[in-house]
This record gives sequence, C-alpha cells and structure tokens, in this order.
Amino acid sequence: MPELPDIEVYLGALEPRILGEPLEQITLASPSLLRSVDPPLGDACGRRVATLRRLGKRIVIGLEGELFLVLHLMIAGRLRWRGRGARPPGRRGLASFDFPRGTLLLTEASTRKRASLYLVRGEEELREHDPGGIEVLDASFEAFRDAICRENHTLKRALTDPHLLSGIGNAYSDEILHRARLSPIKLSARLEVEELERLHRATRETLAEWTTRLRDALGDAFPEKVTAFREGMAVHGRFRQPCPVCGAPVQRIVRAANESNYCPGCQTGGRILADRALSRLLKKDWPRTLEELERRRGGSGGR
Repeated sequence: MPELPDIEVYLGALEPRILGEPLEQITLASPSLLRSVDPPLGDACGRRVATLRRLGKRIVIGLEGELFLVLHLMIAGRLRWRGRGARPPGRRGLASFDFPRGTLLLTEASTRKRASLYLVRGEEELREHDPGGIEVLDASFEAFRDAICRENHTLKRALTDPHLLSGIGNAYSDEILHRARLSPIKLSARLEVEELERLHRATRETLAEWTTRLRDALGDAFPEKVTAFREGMAVHGRFRQPCPVCGAPVQRIVRAANESNYCPGCQTGGRILADRALSRLLKKDWPRTLEELERRRGGSGGR
C-alpha cells in the first residue's frame, strides 16, 4: 500500500499537471470504485482543482466550490499519467480523470478491487475520512509519545495504526524500527523515555529521507513504479539478506497477511522472534538466537 512518502511524491507530481486546471471528465471503468452518491460524481466535472493534499494514505483533490475527491489506493491501486483522452486499460483500469494537459488513470493490479473513490462536500464531510492519526513530521515529541502510548500495542501495530499515526504502513514501519534499534514486538507501554525519543527521531528521519530520495530520483517525471520494496531499504523485503549495519541476516515474522522484517543483531539482542506458523511446525527445532541459527546453517552446508 502506498505510504506517506509515496503519496507525497504522487501529490508533488500532480501539482504541476492538474493544480488550477479544470477536471473535464471522469470515466468509471469499475462502478464499484465509487462509494458515494451525494453529491453525484458529475458535479465534479468542469470545476478547477483548487488544492491537493494527503489525508492519511488518501489523496484528496479539492475542487472549486468545496467539493473533494477522496481517493484511497489501498494495496494495489496506482496512478498513471497519460496523454489527454487515454482510457482505463483492460481489467486493471478503474477510472480516468481528464484534464487539459493529460489524463490521470487509476489502475489496480488485483482481482479484489479494494481501491475507493468518494466525492464529498465541505470540510466537515472530508474530516469523516480522516482516521485521526497525528502527522508525525509536524508533531512534537510529547504528541508523538501520547499517541504511541495511548494503547498498549506492539510497536509494529502502533506505528501502522492510522488512528494513532498518519500515513505509515508495513514497509516504512520496518525501516523506522530498524533505525530506532527496537523490536517490532516490544510493547509501547514498556518503552523507556530514551527509546521513545529514539523512535520519534527515527520516524521523522525515515519518512523525511525517503520522501526526499523518491522525489530526487523521480525529477519531473510521474511516478510509475510505486512499490513497497525499494533499493536501499535496510530490512523491508530483505529476508535472509545481510543487515547493512551489522551484517546479520534479516529475519521476518509472518502473521496472517502481515509481515515484519527486522535485524536480530540491531533490534532484538540476537534473539530470533517466533513466527507463529513456523515455530509451531518446527517446535524444538526453532532457532532461538542468531548464534543458534548460524550454527544450524553451518551444519547444513550453509543452505
């Protein structure tokens, strides 16, 4: 799912293309995309784009007359910028938005169509789409501490809870926790002040640095390869690859549809965290420490 850096890059690419321009036409290729009925979608056509903003992981296109298009890409939704008059492509195409300078296409590479589009009227209705998490890049340490410690969750869950923090998902939470040198399963209620300060600093630095890196790599182009797996990430998507800091093999925990990637050397004091499915299967054969994992690999010819 596109997260804060990805959404910010989308917005930066949209600004010179559609801000101040009239939305000429909207074509829905998948009727299930639209989740609102009042005001009718046709009311958006002919209005100029007045604002562009992020609401959590949602893209908000503000139109004249206080109408707002609220677009949630979910996991597989992506935006494409094409020549004027382009139509939604094949089975992946969900919608097209025509502007004088080109057409914005919405696609979704999944059989389960989860992306959504709302048209709402006024700031009050728009606020109903805000999960309520704080904007970490603007938040003080005290506001961050209060959000993280509001409920006693694992740090992985706390970072990705949109009601606590805005715009963070699976990928960047892994990177944040690695930078902060904290275990993904450590409980927020057990954090020391110094650990909270480390986590606050790591969250701000990770999100800001990746936003800058993605913008710099993109230049004036429109983002075509928005992915959760980026070259240069420390742990996310790097299972069994060496940690760039200490060289230990990156490990992962898979629970249902969620996955946490971490470095046992940097984050858990050498302890291998139990993967619910594998640890039950292997039982006593489950390696408890990094040293035990390395011994077993050595005994199996390094496989």
